[in-house]
Amino acid sequence: SLQTGRIDKAYPTVCGHTGPVLDIDWCPHNDHVIASGSEDCTVMVWQIPENGLVTSMSEPLVVLEGHSKRVGIITWHPTARNVLLSAGCDNQIYIWNVGTGEAMIRLEDMHPDVIFNVTWNRNGSLICTACKDKTIRVIDPRKEAIVAEKEKAHEGARPMRAIFLADGNVLTTGFSRMSERQLALWNTDNMEEPMTVNEMDTSNGVLLPFYDPDTSIVYLCGKGDSSIRYFEITDEAPYVHFLSTFATKEPQRGMGYMPKRGLDVNKCEIARFYKLHERKCEPIVMTVPRKSDLFQDDLYPDTSGPDPALEAEEWFDGKNGDPILISLKNGYVQGKHREFKVVKKNILDSKVTKNSENSSPANKSASPTPVIKSEAKLEEILKEIKSLKDLVSSQEKRIIKLEDQMSKIAI
Repeated sequence: SLQTGRIDKAYPTVCGHTGPVLDIDWCPHNDHVIASGSEDCTVMVWQIPENGLVTSMSEPLVVLEGHSKRVGIITWHPTARNVLLSAGCDNQIYIWNVGTGEAMIRLEDMHPDVIFNVTWNRNGSLICTACKDKTIRVIDPRKEAIVAEKEKAHEGARPMRAIFLADGNVLTTGFSRMSERQLALWNTDNMEEPMTVNEMDTSNGVLLPFYDPDTSIVYLCGKGDSSIRYFEITDEAPYVHFLSTFATKEPQRGMGYMPKRGLDVNKCEIARFYKLHERKCEPIVMTVPRKSDLFQDDLYPDTSGPDPALEAEEWFDGKNGDPILISLKNGYVQGKHREFKVVKKNILDSKVTKNSENSSPANKSASPTPVIKSEAKLEEILKEIKSLKDLVSSQEKRIIKLEDQMSKIAI
């Protein structure tokens, strides 16, 4: 059973940034790795211990430095391992090889103003951005080229959002000139006119789209709204079909979204949101009522699994890979936990003569870690061990107490 209620004030946190954290993203290929972007201009990648935090964590696996202003957007590549995108208020997009800690791609002169959001397409060959200059751009990041764009995708002055759908079309949310909230669909081969535009209501809240490629449903969570609307997207006109509105009493401050493999297939759960209130976080579960207890394969087609299709180097070299799909028939069973490795390249390696390039990669590995770092790591491990010992001894005491109570009842 899930514990509910307020957590202890002394609950351990991940606390390495020196400024507020603005965005986070769990790694799609490793359930224990999370990336964060901050006002301190850095991106950090963290490995969360197998059973959650026991002590507060201040040592990231790697710090990615390059942005000159705060980093508000973080998103992992959907199919290549260790590829991470970040966008900052310097209006630049960086794509990192997290395994080596290097910025491999910098998109510097494409956005004249603040970037509102960035998403990858299904196989991660293209990205799509929404910008304060009211333009939607589809970009090939490895060619550093804009392949399609639409100025004034929405006429209104308030922020837009743009996401890729599985078929390669782009869905946008924004505002009309009359401040009505809109949802539009675009074909990237011809962005002159939208495929369709849905006008919704007049409200200030930016509509945040959450998309499920398996069911082709888009959930729109308005910031400050107390409802979630959802639509099905189909291949034929009118393309966007309103399904329903989930209404609550309290407004949402923000929204988190559980990946498909974290859902309960036995309860026909098709989406789970985590709604942020002023003082709590509330799970909202979307289910499709079914009479049968059997696995509903129409609700759960094979979905993106945790195995990457490519290594980072392959993707940066120009290869593409579609998501590797898994069945959810017996629920998602977590595979073997992989340790995340960061290999800091030695700056001298790039100046090595040609002959030594054929030598084994072991010789090219990181320059030795400074002793101070190792000592800090050791101290953290010892702290964690002590904390675990305390936990074990407190549980032992609890067991003895319970056994004592049980023996009295048995008498």
